Amino acid sequence: MRYSFTDEQTQFRDFVRKFMETNSPATEVRRLMETEQGYDSEVWDKLAGSLGLQGLHIPEAYGGQGFSAIELCIALEEMGRALYCSPYFGSSVLATEAILQAGSEEDKLKLLPDLANGKKIAALALAEPEGKWDASGISMTAKEENGQTRLNGSKSFVVDSHIADYLVVVARAPGSTGNTGIGFYIVENTAKGLDSRLLSTIDETRKLSLLQFSNVQATPLGSTGNAGEALERTLILAYVGLANEMIGCAQKLLESALDYVKLRVQFGRTIGSFQVTKHKCADLLLEIELAKSAAYYAAEAAAENTADLSSVASLAKAYSSDTFMRTATETIQMHGGIGFTWENDTHLYFKRAKSSEVFLGGPELHRDLLLKNLNK
Repeated sequence: MRYSFTDEQTQFRDFVRKFMETNSPATEVRRLMETEQGYDSEVWDKLAGSLGLQGLHIPEAYGGQGFSAIELCIALEEMGRALYCSPYFGSSVLATEAILQAGSEEDKLKLLPDLANGKKIAALALAEPEGKWDASGISMTAKEENGQTRLNGSKSFVVDSHIADYLVVVARAPGSTGNTGIGFYIVENTAKGLDSRLLSTIDETRKLSLLQFSNVQATPLGSTGNAGEALERTLILAYVGLANEMIGCAQKLLESALDYVKLRVQFGRTIGSFQVTKHKCADLLLEIELAKSAAYYAAEAAAENTADLSSVASLAKAYSSDTFMRTATETIQMHGGIGFTWENDTHLYFKRAKSSEVFLGGPELHRDLLLKNLNK
């Protein structure tokens, strides 16, 4: 495995960063987070047309760019730095990976090209109100009636489903338990019996919804009833992607703190010259670099599908969550009283840190998963 980025990957990072700096400044983030839609459709189209990021890890055979998880994670890290408001994680990571893992060849040829070029947006409906992010938490049922599949139940914390063209829903056959009876299903967002409402959350930059399904007609995606492994592989890539997004956020926070402590004067000297501030910044730098190592290693493992992928994915998610949360807390302290005022951007990253900490499972869950995977 490599432990550094290639020249091409470094250039790719530069392109994405410049795009984000131009199209997702703090003023734009604040504007979009207060809208119900939560993203700018023109920038979304530009993202597809200029960089093709929506199809980054989709194979060329299905209209994508054919890059690996490494390039995907580079893009996510740069989006994290900018707090880019868009359905990218929900559609281009979660839903796209679910289709890649669970869909038949016919499904992929039908669904992926429109996702790759940004013409369609999809959302993965997985977790339910209980908040579990694996097969054990799925109680929604998929029942066959007169040659049609009908879904009943609830889904919560669904990323950007309010702007999705269709949903990729995880459900189970009635009476099944654990990893058995799991299937993926496609549901149009305008389907009869589907009720959706936005949740009130701490992080307004990432919109979450609660969905109620009452005898909703669905189309099976791939082979249903034995899709537990496809769900696990989908989640693993999501853990890795989210870890890289979080380290991008943490790095940006540290940079903003360093800029501030070099300017803020107290007792006739900049606060960055105080020993306690130097120690705090040094500790954060060390933690962020360690988190980067874990996240980058996990991205490489995902690209090469290594035997330890499950373990390192949970390691990266847990460590990046802890690091991002601590960085956000310490950065607010370094900014002093202004750190949590509405006018200062630090609180936006703090809120993203808290939401990302529990999204797809908290650090405690992933440390448990890490131990279980190591003991297999």
